[in-house]
Amino acid sequence: MDYSKLFSEDTASFFRSPVRDIFKKVDLNSILSFAGGYPSAETFPLDQFRDTMCEVIGKYGGKAFQYGATQGVTELREVLSARYGVPMDRIQITSSSQQGIDVCTRILADPGDVILTSNPSYLGALQSFRSYRAEVVGVEHEDDPELFRQSYEKAIRSVISRGKTVKFLYMIPDFQNPSGETLSLQEREILVELAGRYGFLIVEDSPYRELRYSGTPVPTIMSLAPDLVLHLGSFSKIFAPGFRLGWIFGHPDVLDKIYVCKQSLDLCPPVFDQYVAAEFMGSGRLDKNLVKSIALYRGKRDLMLSLLEEYMPEGVTWTSPEGGLFLFLTMPEKFDSVAFYDTALDRGVAYVAGSFFRTDGGGRNTMRLNFSFMAPERIREGIILLSSLLKNALA
Repeated sequence: MDYSKLFSEDTASFFRSPVRDIFKKVDLNSILSFAGGYPSAETFPLDQFRDTMCEVIGKYGGKAFQYGATQGVTELREVLSARYGVPMDRIQITSSSQQGIDVCTRILADPGDVILTSNPSYLGALQSFRSYRAEVVGVEHEDDPELFRQSYEKAIRSVISRGKTVKFLYMIPDFQNPSGETLSLQEREILVELAGRYGFLIVEDSPYRELRYSGTPVPTIMSLAPDLVLHLGSFSKIFAPGFRLGWIFGHPDVLDKIYVCKQSLDLCPPVFDQYVAAEFMGSGRLDKNLVKSIALYRGKRDLMLSLLEEYMPEGVTWTSPEGGLFLFLTMPEKFDSVAFYDTALDRGVAYVAGSFFRTDGGGRNTMRLNFSFMAPERIREGIILLSSLLKNALA
């Protein structure tokens, strides 16, 4: 049968994740992989998970395995409300933060509507935006605040001049994926001012915020304008990704649309997982484990930065993130990290080409490296190998 005749028009807008394709082709444990966004399994307190699960079964019995409320179980929403100071009616639990991105796009964007984002931006978000046939406009980051304002305002006015509508701005303000960089308070204030003036929402994706290793925390964009922001959080990086849980904070009128949308998607987030997360977070175990996770990741970040300084050839630069899981390498302009990928993988080291994170396919001389997943000795081996390969390629 020719199945292509049966597919919807939307499928033409789908594109494969190069990161996921790497995982299909190779065993992560058999190569030196800087490619994925995996947290370290060392951060999973398995004994505490087991104890918490037993406590949940003892406390809730069969209720923990039944269908639950679409907006999420009350106990988890109460814990999140207390932790982050957000009213209960502004909290929606999601089946992963990725679902949060998807449902925000689904309720806000029609085909042809414009979504603004930074250039580069999170690949999974770009996939979601394009699957709904939205037009994605990337904006280059400018370090000077006035130039930062001008670049975003220029992009907005260009959209309006074409008779189109900006529905929302998608931003990862803390330890961005892929760059690892963090927006300043002034930059966040500029984005809020522009959203209010031009009438669009900000989707603030914040999966890494609590993984800070140095520097001073910056207020969330949501705290600056709660009614203009949909704030996405995730348990994947601070708890465990296998639970597939996240949350959205937002205005009740917007969350009501998401509530109805989710009823057609999954009815409710995983109930047992929510109770486990509520108990783990509410008991203080999460915060105690975060202290250990932060110490582990800080050491890995510092190790990678020192190795890059020691071994990378001249002409290669990189970001120095204050937290999160990634840093971003930039090679000389003529270097092509997409073409170089097979060479690196054949030698046993993997990364993600930076062009996959851009809306325009540019940035082929960049790559994203993850420092959270591998053990320190394998980080060392991988950076030395990658540096050697780049040195030969750039000679």
